[in-house]
Amino acid sequence: MINPVYSPDPSRYQNGIRFRRCGKSGVLLPEISLGLWHNFGDVNPFANSLEMAHYAFDHGIVHFDLANNYGPSYGSAEETFGQIMKKSFAPFRDELFISTKAGHDMWPGPYGEWGSRKYLIASLDQSLRRMNLEYVDLFYSHRFDPETPLEETLQALVDIVRAGKALYIGISKYPLEAAQFAYRYLRDRDVPCLIYQGRYNILNREPEEEGILDQAAENGAGFIAFSPLAQGLLTSRYLDGIPADSRMAKEHFLKSSVLTPELHAYLVKLNALAASRGQSLAQMALAWCLKDSRVTSVIVGASSVAQLADNFKAIENTTFTAEELAVIDQG
Repeated sequence: MINPVYSPDPSRYQNGIRFRRCGKSGVLLPEISLGLWHNFGDVNPFANSLEMAHYAFDHGIVHFDLANNYGPSYGSAEETFGQIMKKSFAPFRDELFISTKAGHDMWPGPYGEWGSRKYLIASLDQSLRRMNLEYVDLFYSHRFDPETPLEETLQALVDIVRAGKALYIGISKYPLEAAQFAYRYLRDRDVPCLIYQGRYNILNREPEEEGILDQAAENGAGFIAFSPLAQGLLTSRYLDGIPADSRMAKEHFLKSSVLTPELHAYLVKLNALAASRGQSLAQMALAWCLKDSRVTSVIVGASSVAQLADNFKAIENTTFTAEELAVIDQG
């Protein structure tokens, strides 16, 4: 049987999604964005990736977040997205907000990672080819490079925008001082930083504690949270131990040593609180990030439509009482 031509839900912007303004810009982002870090690589069934992308767009999730080395294997998430563009999304390109990044390891040799002009521009050119795009809406410097002069990295970003390869620029995981330099440098060249992407969740509050959230707001930039579920810790996945098929069992990005008895007890307490709010632990964790007006959006990863649908429900209740916050803060 031949699959029918994709036709998005006509009521996709009335399906519950809400948008937030990204800093002092014309960009509105959905409160939930779909990240393609895992589950969209060439090791994953294309049909499942396609189904998740369709579900997201049918519910107004127009922001798809990628990076050059997302997969696995490197580049394959962008290739998968390129197939989705060709097969389904091409007629709706102007409704989509697509981001990609460069900064981490991508290919061998001295020009395959970090922040040189050569790497950033070459990487973006490759990304555009893989994704079947003429431009991305947002291009990030994926991490601060302590060796390359920051002026070189930032001027490459400016020139990428001026060349029409990206509409906006962002920075990811930059330390406070480097971020301030970047905000000023980009603003002075009329290519202001649109957004800061940082790891932020109930268990990791560094952007709040280090002043990153305040700094972004003061510089007219938005903030988008990645890993809002702490790589699955803030879900029901580990409440009864470590499942054999889990990320933690593979000891790759998430080590089993992280799940101490103290953390497990805290997660159980959080889960009970979530239940009292009529939410799953994952939904409450996403809602906790979104309770802060300085947070423009949260990036979720998903392995199935059911998981994405569950996460999407988080936006139904993003307010917390002082008592609820006190329980959360006890961790």
